[in-house]
Amino acid sequence: MNRDRFWLTDAQFARIEPHLPTDTRGKPRVDDRRVISGIVHVLKSGGRWIDAPPDYGPRKTLYNRYVRWAAKGVWVDLFHALASAGGPPAQVLIDSSAVKAHRSASGGKGGSVTRPSAARAAGARPRSTR
Repeated sequence: MNRDRFWLTDAQFARIEPHLPTDTRGKPRVDDRRVISGIVHVLKSGGRWIDAPPDYGPRKTLYNRYVRWAAKGVWVDLFHALASAGGPPAQVLIDSSAVKAHRSASGGKGGSVTRPSAARAAGARPRSTR
């Protein structure tokens, strides 16, 4: 096993195994632990499915299982089960986004012109006479 590759430990797999689907038909499935390790490796590395190391099993299997389990909600169930396992997290991640806007995007037509509120304008003296 290569050190830069991700593999689920026995304890990690024991925790998620009860939440994996068991309703399979047809050919016997490629080992879940191996495939999940491959999926996590591809997602962590940001690579393409086709570039996954062969140690994880058929690359098409990695992709197909990821997509099928996403459609069935298996990943959400796994995340909820792991998140509710208890205890405060050892690490917390805070993500932020920055959106660039054009310099005149803060105001409507004509830029940012300060206009009096409707209540103030109602009590004010008329500006023009008839």
